[in-house]
Amino acid sequence: MTRLIKHASIAFLVTAVLAGCSDDDNTEDIGNWVTGTVLDGPARSSAVVFTQGNYAYMGTGYDGDDYLKDFWRYNIQDGYWEQLSDFGGEPRSSAAAFVTGGFGYVGTGTNGPDLLNDFYKYDIQGDTWTPIADFGGAPRRAAVGFNSATAGFVGSGFDGANDRKDFWKYNPGNDTWVELFGFGGNKRREAVTFAIGEDVYFGTGITNGTHQDDFWKFNTVSETWTRLTDLDDDDDYTITRAQATAFTIGNYGYICGGDNGNSVWEYNPATDKWESKTDFEAASRVDAIAFSNGLRGFVALGKSGEYYFDDMMEFQPFEDEDDED
Repeated sequence: MTRLIKHASIAFLVTAVLAGCSDDDNTEDIGNWVTGTVLDGPARSSAVVFTQGNYAYMGTGYDGDDYLKDFWRYNIQDGYWEQLSDFGGEPRSSAAAFVTGGFGYVGTGTNGPDLLNDFYKYDIQGDTWTPIADFGGAPRRAAVGFNSATAGFVGSGFDGANDRKDFWKYNPGNDTWVELFGFGGNKRREAVTFAIGEDVYFGTGITNGTHQDDFWKFNTVSETWTRLTDLDDDDDYTITRAQATAFTIGNYGYICGGDNGNSVWEYNPATDKWESKTDFEAASRVDAIAFSNGLRGFVALGKSGEYYFDDMMEFQPFEDEDDED
C-alpha cells in the first residue's frame, strides 16, 4: 500500500504539478504494474541506487525535512528490505552512484546549503565505506552515474550556477578521475541513463527551463558517443521530461514518469524506436529511483509536491494490464 507523508517545508528541487495520467490514452498498451514492498525506512526523494546481482542498494535522499544518509539493501528475489551501515559521507540528496568491480560508489549531490564533490566506495561484502578521491569536476547535484566492468562514469548535472555537459571517468585501480571528451549533446540536469550490454543510453533532462530531446549512446569499451533518434522525433512521442527514472529489462530500456506525467516508454536498441507501454499505476511523482537485475524492473520512492513516497512498483513489460494486482 502506498503511504503518503506530507511535510510543511518545500524540497530544494522545484517541481511541476503532475497530472495523474500521461498524454497518451492508448488503452491497448501492454505492460503490467504490480505493487511491491514498502521501504522500511523514511519516505524520500532524490536517493541513489545501484544493483549488484539480485540486490539493489539504496540510500541518501531528502524527506522534506532532513537530508539523509541511511542505506538499505533490497532482496529482489525474496522481496524484502534490510538496513545497512550508514553512507560514509555527510547526509545529502541528488547524488550520483555506480557499481564496478564488486564495489558501489556514491558521491556529489547537495546537503542543502552546499554542493558536494566528495566520493565514497562501498564494500558490499564488508558493509563498510571508504573515502576515495574527490570527483574530478565541479561540485554538483542531479548528475548521472553509470559504469563499465572496470570503471565508473559521472556527468551532467547542475553546479549552482550552470547546467553541465562534462563527463568524467573514475579508475579504481589508481583512484583517479579523468575528463572524457566527445559528448556533443546539450547541457542538462536531472537526466536518466540505462544500460544494455556494453552500451549506456543517456537522455531527457532540462536546461534553461526547456526539456532536452537529444538522445545518445555511450559505448563503455570504445568510450565514444553516438547520437540516436531524438525523443520528439515522432508526433506520437511524449518522451521528453526531467526528474524521471529509467531501467533495463532484457534487451529493452524503459523511461518512466518524471515531470511530464505517468507515461512509460520502451526503447528497442535494435531499431532505435520507442513504444508506449502501460502508464505507471501508482501516484505521479518525480525524483524516484529505478533499478533492475536485468530480468525484473522496479520504480520506488520519489515525491509529488510536498508528499514523499516509500512505496514500490514492479513492471512486467510483456504482461497485459491487471488493475487488481
